Amino acid sequence: MVAVNGIDKDINLIKGEHAVLLIHGLSGTPLEMQYVAKMLHKAGYSVRAPHFSGYGYEKDASTKKWQQWHREAVAHFDDMKRKYKTVSVCGLCIGAVLALNLAIEKGEEVAGLSLLATTLYFDGWSIPWYRFLLPLGYYTPFRYVYSYREREPYGLKNKQLRAWIAREMAEKSTSAAGSARIPMSGIFETDKLIRTVKRNMSKATAPALIMHSLEDDTATVKSADFVEKHIGSKKVRKVFLDDCYHIVTLDNQKHIVAEETIRFFNEAIASDASQVEFDTVRVA
Repeated sequence: MVAVNGIDKDINLIKGEHAVLLIHGLSGTPLEMQYVAKMLHKAGYSVRAPHFSGYGYEKDASTKKWQQWHREAVAHFDDMKRKYKTVSVCGLCIGAVLALNLAIEKGEEVAGLSLLATTLYFDGWSIPWYRFLLPLGYYTPFRYVYSYREREPYGLKNKQLRAWIAREMAEKSTSAAGSARIPMSGIFETDKLIRTVKRNMSKATAPALIMHSLEDDTATVKSADFVEKHIGSKKVRKVFLDDCYHIVTLDNQKHIVAEETIRFFNEAIASDASQVEFDTVRVA
């Protein structure tokens, strides 16, 4: 069953001997990953989508250092490795960056990676022009008063879902798509994590599926291309989506995201990891 008693509660679905750890986005919640979790479970996987403290949405909670985010992800991964035959990892946005950092440390222990809307560059069309100045603001008193406010389209192309998310954020300060605001400290820690992952990406060797929207409003395909070029994996598949924005796990093509992730993990578990395979870029 899905253990969701609140927006920040873990999702745990127990089934087969192969498992998947799902990592939600910065200031987000496990609900971002709920559809993919259910589809993976239906396909026979045991699934865990934890809420990450000091990284995910928490009312009046302070941001932790990115190293603490990483340690929490590793702790979940290690616990699952003790219980299941294989553990694959799927992350969204900065969750995909955390998944890469986990794979950098764990190497061949990671059965497969599904990297959704990986954000290494904040260069999407909805990002304000002053985004590059925000890390500088962390070293001034500005950091105590500023938080980045999420705005239309909230990473969603689906208009009905977008309208619902907007109402939820206005009334409750959060929604299935995450928090209405991202604190300056979260932006600062994210930038440090991204720099670390970029430097070490060649050490990530797990089979990797890279999925990215051609219309991503937060991060253009430059991020997906960087991962494909620099990751150390011998099996890489890159899939471009053409009818969604940034939050691909909730938007119009979430079914394709789930289907492609399941197919890739099935292949990664069954195939010879030493076989070199790079799929042609295609639009789903």
